[in-house]
Formats: sequence, structure tokens, C-alpha cells
Amino acid sequence: MKKPSPYLTFAGTIPFIACAIFITLGIDAIRVLGMTAHVLSVYGLVIASFMAGAHWGNHLNLADDHPWAVKLPVLSNIIALALWLGFLSLSTAGFIWLLVLGFISLLVIDYNLYGANIINREYFKVRTYVTMIVVIALVVSAIQL
Repeated sequence: MKKPSPYLTFAGTIPFIACAIFITLGIDAIRVLGMTAHVLSVYGLVIASFMAGAHWGNHLNLADDHPWAVKLPVLSNIIALALWLGFLSLSTAGFIWLLVLGFISLLVIDYNLYGANIINREYFKVRTYVTMIVVIALVVSAIQL
């Protein structure tokens, strides 16, 4: 049986896409969940933090003298903390733009991890497509706010 991770990764784009559509259509709130832009912001924060955590996890398997053994935990913490502080201090639109920067930064790190043979081609390919979908959904949302 094939691993479910690529399917789950693509499924994770659904809330980003749905919120972008709702915001574009002027649907300000989602029943039970709350304000659409807030739902998008919280979901984006969770997913970006999860991705930063995946980078943290990657560093655990590296030898102490590997160049990424120090870079990964430091960068993952910087990204997660910057996004958390942005969530707390920025306007909703400002935070969504910060999420765009965060997801692109995470992909740039993955590009470097792929080049260093830390992640494989298939994973990087999925991450690239999913990041493009997420960034487009976030940009569409941010422009509307």
C-alpha cells in the first residue's frame, strides 16, 4: 500500500481553497467555526507550524557535523515564532501576507534539503505543488481583505 502522506498533503489545501473562495464570495463567517479570515489565519498558523516541526524532525536524523544539523532547528524555530508573533500582532490581512512569506520560506528550505539529499524528489515535488496552491489561495484571500 502506498503511503497516504501525498494524499493528506493535498487534502490539507482544501481549507485554504475553501476560505479563499468564501472570502472572494463575501462569506464573512463559517457557521460553527467563526469569521472566515480568522479561520484561514488559524489554519495557516497551524499548518505552517506543523511544517516547521517537520523540519525540526528532519534535523534529528542528521549527524552532528552535518551543515543542516544546526540550521534546521534554528530556522524552524524562527519561522514558527515569527508566525505566532505575527498572528498576535498584525492585522488579519498583514498576517496572511506573512503566511505567504512563511510558506515560501519553508519551501526554500525544502529546496535546499532536497539538494542536500535530506528529502527525496517525490516529497519535494508534492511540497512544491501544495505550496503553490496554498500561496495562491492566501494571495487571493489577502487581496480581498
